[in-house]
Amino acid sequence: MQNKYQNNSLQKSSYSTVQQVNTPSPNSPDPLISKGWEREQYVGIIILFISLIAAVGYLSRRLEYALLFAVTLSIILVVFFLTM
Repeated sequence: MQNKYQNNSLQKSSYSTVQQVNTPSPNSPDPLISKGWEREQYVGIIILFISLIAAVGYLSRRLEYALLFAVTLSIILVVFFLTM
C-alpha cells in the first residue's frame, strides 16, 4: 500500500513547468504595433463612412438624414465631453 504522501508526489511530477519570459524594456519597439499607418486607417474609415451614407441615401432619404444627424450629434458630444 502506498503512502498518501508518495501518491501526491507522483501527481505533482506529472505537471509541466512554465518557462519564465523576461519582459522587454519600455523603450524597445513593439513589432505588433504598426507605426505610420494612422493616416491610411483614417482614410479607410472615411471612405467606408461615405459609402455607408451613399448606400443608405440610395435606399431612403429620410434614413440618410437621420443617420447624418446622429453621427453629427455624436461627434459634437464627443468633442464636448473630451474638452470638459
